Amino acid sequence: MSESTAFDWRPFLLKFSGEWADSLSDDEPRSEDEETARQARWLGFPPASEERIAAMEARLGRRMPPSYREFLKVSDGWRHAGGFVWLLAGTQDASWHDDASGLGDSFEEYLDEDAGPEERREVDIWRRGLQLDVESDATYVLMDPEDVDGNGEWAVYTWAGWRAAPPERHADFLAFMREMHREFHSLRARPDDGEPAFVNDTTREQDSLVEEARQEALLGGWQRAVEMLDEAREYGRPRAAGLGDQIRRLLGQTSLVYFEDLVTDPLYAPDLLPPLVAEHAHAHHDDSTLKFHLRGADDHLESQAYATLEQVRNGTYGYAPAGPFGEAVERARELARWGDGDEAWRTLMNAVPLWEPLGPDHLAPLGWVADPVLGPLLTPERGRELLSTPRGGRTGEAPGPTPGLDPGGLAWLAEPDGGGNRGSYRFVLVEGVEPRELPGRLADGNTDGGGDGAGDGTGLNEPLTLWEARGRSRRDKLEFSSYDDRALMAVGRAGGGWSFAFDGDPAAFGRERFVSPAAGASAGTRAVVVWSGLRVGHREPFFHLSVARDGAEEYAFTYTDGEVRRGGEIPEALDPGRFLGAVEDCAEAERPLLEAVAGEFGVGLPRHAIRRGRLHTFTSRSWTRPPGKGEAYMVIRMEPMPSDPADRERREADGSRTE
Repeated sequence: MSESTAFDWRPFLLKFSGEWADSLSDDEPRSEDEETARQARWLGFPPASEERIAAMEARLGRRMPPSYREFLKVSDGWRHAGGFVWLLAGTQDASWHDDASGLGDSFEEYLDEDAGPEERREVDIWRRGLQLDVESDATYVLMDPEDVDGNGEWAVYTWAGWRAAPPERHADFLAFMREMHREFHSLRARPDDGEPAFVNDTTREQDSLVEEARQEALLGGWQRAVEMLDEAREYGRPRAAGLGDQIRRLLGQTSLVYFEDLVTDPLYAPDLLPPLVAEHAHAHHDDSTLKFHLRGADDHLESQAYATLEQVRNGTYGYAPAGPFGEAVERARELARWGDGDEAWRTLMNAVPLWEPLGPDHLAPLGWVADPVLGPLLTPERGRELLSTPRGGRTGEAPGPTPGLDPGGLAWLAEPDGGGNRGSYRFVLVEGVEPRELPGRLADGNTDGGGDGAGDGTGLNEPLTLWEARGRSRRDKLEFSSYDDRALMAVGRAGGGWSFAFDGDPAAFGRERFVSPAAGASAGTRAVVVWSGLRVGHREPFFHLSVARDGAEEYAFTYTDGEVRRGGEIPEALDPGRFLGAVEDCAEAERPLLEAVAGEFGVGLPRHAIRRGRLHTFTSRSWTRPPGKGEAYMVIRMEPMPSDPADRERREADGSRTE
C-alpha cells in the first residue's frame, strides 16, 4: 500500500481549513460561500459516495488514481487550493481538457525537431489531461493519465501563464495538495497591517525546524540543515531563506541568493551585503535593481550597500572581520595575493573554529567571498569543507582537508586552459627576491605605483585576474608599436625562494629580434626565462630557455624551425636534444621540458591563482631589441576624443593625427 493510498485525508484537510479560517480578518470582504466555509472551518464539501465516484469514472471512461479517489471520499471538491485555485473539481466537474485552452497547439509551435520526451509531455498534457481547476486565477490543474507510477497514481501538472515557467509536475494528487498547503502558508506568512497574526501548529512546527537547522548548521551538519531550511522556506517562514542562502552561497550557488530578511538587518549587513553586491556587480545588473533586494533597508544601509558596490567594482573592498579570525584573514590575504592559494585556504580553515558570528542567525563567514583576493579561493568542495567545520562556539569533529588546487611544478602549463587556448606563454623566475621587487628588475624606470598601481612604491597594479588586467591595459593604451613587446605580467611566489612574473598572452615570437630579460633580472642572483610556443596551431612551434647569474647569461637554447640554437654549457637534465626533434613531434616535448625545468630549479607556478585568481601585475620592458638601421617599423598614437563638441569639431577640421 502506497503512502497516498494509506494517507488519512480528514485530519490534513481539517488543519488546512482551520488555518485558512484563522488567517482571515473580520473586515475582509468575502462571498457568502466563503463566510459559510469560515464559520464551519471547512473548505471542503460533503464526501462523495462510492456510487458517485463510480458514476464519474464511467462518465470519464477511466478509473481515478488512488489518492484522488480517497480525497473524494472525504470531500467532493475543494475551495481555495493554495492561493490561485479557488475551486477544485469533484466528481461532477472533473472533465477532460482536450486542449480547450488551445495551449497544446501554442506550445507545440515552439518545439523543434530535437524535442525530448519531457518537452513532448508538456505539450500533450493539454490534450489528454483531466482538468481539475474549476475557478482560478488563470491557473490550470491537470492530471495526466499517461504519467502513472507503480501505484497507479497520476502525476498532476499545474501551469499559470503569468508565472513564465513550464508546467510544474507533482508526483500525485496528494503531493499536489501538500504543495497547495505550503503555497497557502507562503502567501500568508507575512500578514499586512490589520491582518491577524499568522500563528498555528504548522508555523510553530516550521519555526522550530528553522531553529534546529540553525544549530545543526553551526555544528557542521549543513546537509541536514539545508533540508530543514528548504522545507521551512516552502512554507514561507521568515529567516529560512536568509539562513539557507548563507549555506548555498558557500556551495558556489549565486542565482536567487539574496539573504532575505537578514541582509537588511544592520547586525548582519557587514557580512552579507558584500557577497550580495559582488554578485550584482558580476552579473552586470542595472544598479537600480539592487534596491529590490534591499526592501526594508533604511537610508544608511542603502548608502552602505552602494558604497560597498563601488568598492567591489574598483577592487578596493577588503574583508576585515574582528578578532583572531580576522588576523588569520589578513595572513591568508597576504598568501593569496602572491599566488599561494592552497596555503591561504589552509590558513582560513584553521581559523574557522575561532570565527564568531555577528548574531544568532549568522551561520558562517561570508564577506570574504567578495574580497578580490580571497574570493577566488572558493570552490564548491572548499565551501563544503568550511560548512562541515564546527564554528561559532560549537565543538565537534572537523572534516578532512580538501585537496589543494595547485598540482605543483610547471607541467600543468602543457594542458589547455579552460578556454583551450593557451598555446603560448612566457615567464621569468628570479631567485631570492620578493615578487614586489620584480618590476625593479624587469620594468623600465618608474616604479612608483602609477595612477593605477597598488600605491606601495613597487610599480605593481592592484590584484586583478589576467583577463581584467588585459582589459584595463588595452583600454588605457594609446600607443601601439610594431617592434615594441612590453609584456603585462602577473607576479607571485614560485616556491623554493623564487618569485615569478608570468605572461599568458604573449605577442608572436620573433627569434631575430628577441632579447631575453634573464640577464637584466639576475643582478646579484639567478634568473630563468622560459617562452613556450610548442602548441601555437598554424604558426611554427618554438621554445626558449635562458638562465643568467649576476647580470650575465650562463646558458640558453632556442628551438625554432625544427632546429636548436645553443649557448653556454647546458646541464644534462635540460639538454634540448633529450626533448626536441622533428616539428611534428614537438608538442609532446612540452610536458617533459617543463618537468625538467621545475626539477632543475625546484620551482612551480600556482595554477589556480594564474587561471582563476587575482594577482598583482606590471608592464615589463620590451622583450625585443630596438629596430636596427634600415629596419622599418610603425608606431600608432591615438588621442582621446574630446567630450566637448566644439573641441571635437576643431580636431576633425584639423584632421586626426596618426603616426
